[in-house]
Amino acid sequence: MGIRLTSGMWVSAYLNRLRLADIPVYVTARGDDTAGAVIVKSATLDGRARAFQRSVDFATGGRVWVTLAEGPEPEVDATLARQRARDPDLWLIEVEDRQGRTLLDEDGLRD
Repeated sequence: MGIRLTSGMWVSAYLNRLRLADIPVYVTARGDDTAGAVIVKSATLDGRARAFQRSVDFATGGRVWVTLAEGPEPEVDATLARQRARDPDLWLIEVEDRQGRTLLDEDGLRD
């Protein structure tokens, strides 16, 4: 098991990676810097979106990104608003890319 970054440090590194890849990204809700959970919304600019959250992979004990919501963007946004209302420490990151790239599968980001 590697070193766990604080949420704020992970978000900062993630934003930098996306910007280096010329993928537009926005922090739509700032969470707790130390231990806030992070949800990444991927908007494909065609009215559809997906939202990802980290979860435990019970087979390996590691952490993986899983789909929290998928479908019309207003429905995904409503799901995220409910999540944020339940957890004010939650970070919401929005990535806008027609191809749906999030970079969450890259080394250092996927776990």
